[in-house]
Amino acid sequence: MMTVPVQAVHVDSPTETRNPRTKDIDLMSTAGILGAINAEDRTVPGAVAAVLPQVARAVDHAVDALRSGGRVHYVGAGTSGRLATLDAAELVPTFNVPGDWFIAHHAGGERALRHAVENAEDDSAAGAAEMAAMVQPGDFVLGLTASGRTPYVLGALAAASRQGARTGLVSGNAKAAKPAGVDVLIAVDTGPEAIAGSTRMKAGTAQKMILTSFSTATMIKLGRTYSNLMVSMRATNAKLRGRTIRILQEATGMTMADCSDALTEAGGDLKVALVHLLSGEDVKSAAKALHTSGGHVRKALDTLRVRAS
Repeated sequence: MMTVPVQAVHVDSPTETRNPRTKDIDLMSTAGILGAINAEDRTVPGAVAAVLPQVARAVDHAVDALRSGGRVHYVGAGTSGRLATLDAAELVPTFNVPGDWFIAHHAGGERALRHAVENAEDDSAAGAAEMAAMVQPGDFVLGLTASGRTPYVLGALAAASRQGARTGLVSGNAKAAKPAGVDVLIAVDTGPEAIAGSTRMKAGTAQKMILTSFSTATMIKLGRTYSNLMVSMRATNAKLRGRTIRILQEATGMTMADCSDALTEAGGDLKVALVHLLSGEDVKSAAKALHTSGGHVRKALDTLRVRAS
């Protein structure tokens, strides 16, 4: 017997409307179905491009937070929360950042990552309680919601603002008003989904693109890359250990043997080896310059050049 929901809410969002281009999708061939979905997906990058100025503001807030000793928090429910959790988890091995720099808060907790937890996203008090317990003044909190109205997310953002944090909201509903206390609204309009209301599709793809761009740009601004190379990565397997040597070769133009020797001399620290090779200074001086620059390779090299001049 089907249980009647205690409460039903009508969401006025483009993601909930029927897509006129896919009304006959259930009559299409397999190739036709995939083509129709792909045609919708191709509209997402343009929608994301339209909100890049707002994403840039969010990046600057995140950089300010991390530079001042604060943290970045992601808050989401369902697909939004799962994508946020994935992005936060991948930053540690990719950029070798402390595990508490980016913290993901998912409605319903860890169990909800794999299973739907009833009413979790409707619990604004739970979102607020998490922020009250974990957010500090100067942090940056980024909420994500396809509908623009998820109570857990909005409750969290309101509480974070009261805690003295800056806040941002990635919303898939351009019709929704900017919630009070939100510093940056990133309202990306991906239109109706191929399957009405299935926001794991275009809305989720847009969120993934925004999250990846947001966190990567934040890492670049903080000096976690050199050029377009992942010089802060953590080499946790054979493939990645090989990549560290290749990165050194690409950045310096030196032989594999020279790069391997430098990496060994630097105790496996790719950045120290890189600054050592590019500057010609010894490993100890390279490490000191990196420490002074906060781990920023270009700034460390500038420091060493100034000393040499």
